[in-house]
Amino acid sequence: MTQRKPSPAPSASLDEATYLDRQDKASQWFKALRDQIRSAFEAIEDDYAAAHPDTGHNAGRFEETAWHRDGGGGGVMSVMKGQVFEKVGVNISTVTGTFDDAFRGQIPGTADNPTFWASGISLVAHMRNPYVPAVHMNTRYINTGGIKGKRWFGGGADLTPIIWNDQDVADFHTSMKTCCDAYQPNYYPDFSAWCDDYFTLKHRNEKRGAGGIFYDYLDQGDFDSEFAFTRDVGLAFADIYPALVRRRMEDAYTAEDREYQLVRRGRYVEFNLLYDRGTVFGLNTGGNVEAILMSLPPEVRWP
Repeated sequence: MTQRKPSPAPSASLDEATYLDRQDKASQWFKALRDQIRSAFEAIEDDYAAAHPDTGHNAGRFEETAWHRDGGGGGVMSVMKGQVFEKVGVNISTVTGTFDDAFRGQIPGTADNPTFWASGISLVAHMRNPYVPAVHMNTRYINTGGIKGKRWFGGGADLTPIIWNDQDVADFHTSMKTCCDAYQPNYYPDFSAWCDDYFTLKHRNEKRGAGGIFYDYLDQGDFDSEFAFTRDVGLAFADIYPALVRRRMEDAYTAEDREYQLVRRGRYVEFNLLYDRGTVFGLNTGGNVEAILMSLPPEVRWP
């Protein structure tokens, strides 16, 4: 089974040029993936608007908000509110700084040096039609403790159907499994199980959605392979999720379906505020609060 906890040993030794080059490659990739996904989502909005000219609404478009972190770095928040995507955010960030004493003990590689560098992409989509599943995707590259510290990749993608569809769930998992199987035979069973464990609302004893994959602390001494895998996770998502949206976005739904969707969204809010690692990391490293809470749906209801 893939190790779920980081090794206490430092990552392999690097010279400074390689250390910085890897950071640049990772941050540039997250930006390129962001651009690819935004284009695919805006194309869906265009096609839906063209097919429904009587709605009186224009196709949705992403609006960018750049932000800067006082301790170093920053990011760009991209949010679209459209006819198909009720609210979708695709954020990228690259931040540097120093963990405070209270938080550093929770992060590997910071015992002797509390500095960090982190870059990633984070996406959450809440859909207008309850038959189109909500989704989350995040990939990241994190360095702690400077050039002699720890470095690892993490991330994944998970589907949250409101109204369950077996074919959609199966196709999403097949996409993730195909991606994983190209690298290690244990990746999909390990990362799928980790996803199920991670995205659990412990206070309700229920899963948040239909799962997918989740991985963290991926540092097995082969940067090229681990980076390629992380890229392919993003590409697999960029292929399968727009296809699922197009498959379901014309499905008819009722007022009762919409009410059920709003109630189920409450589970999403509960998980992100109580358990989500990205939320905790962002809030404890001086990240942009609006970008961190971008994941929350625009409308939700608790019965």
